[in-house]
Amino acid sequence: MTFSITAKCKETGQFGVAVSTKVPAVGALCPFTAPKAGAVATQSFVNPYIGINGVRYLNEGFSAEKVKEKVLKEDAQPAIRQFCIVDKDGNSAAFSGDECEGWYGHREGDHFAVAGSMLTGPETIQAMYDSFLETEGTPLSERLVIALQAGQDEGGDKRGRQSAAVRVSDTEEYPLVDLRVDEHPDPVKELYRIHQVAEEELFPFVGDLPTKDNPKGNFDS
Repeated sequence: MTFSITAKCKETGQFGVAVSTKVPAVGALCPFTAPKAGAVATQSFVNPYIGINGVRYLNEGFSAEKVKEKVLKEDAQPAIRQFCIVDKDGNSAAFSGDECEGWYGHREGDHFAVAGSMLTGPETIQAMYDSFLETEGTPLSERLVIALQAGQDEGGDKRGRQSAAVRVSDTEEYPLVDLRVDEHPDPVKELYRIHQVAEEELFPFVGDLPTKDNPKGNFDS
């Protein structure tokens, strides 16, 4: 009962997920990313282990399609699940079980995939797909939020609006971006506002944090 986009940036190699739904705190259970390995969005009657195990398999070098096969085989009730996967090479794989509720569907693209269930109609998925193609060259986190807004503008979750999140991994074990709107009447719009604030007040700080290659960080500068 959610709509999401999962993607890899061709320019930077970053991986990310943006997602929104009509329940609180979607960012706690649906988006999963792994630096240099891939990303998974798990939704519908959500099984977080699709994301947890999915990124573990991506870290082990499995392709998106192979991860899809593995998590479906492991799931006790795959007919009610929906998920998207993007691997280290930009291959995408998506799944929508035939017992997802309301209008549901997905589309796979080059370096990204979109999916949704309990939607007002296919326009939400198409709008996100088109938006991501049209914003190539934009930083990944902003590009994901713009795509999410495009989907919301076309209807989104037919039950209403409540939470939204965007998560992006770059090279470190901690995320480059992890922003959440846990309960709000217009969560995607609020997520974009928070993202704009973070561009000024948070992302420069994250850029100075210690890394594997630079354990001191750049705080002296």
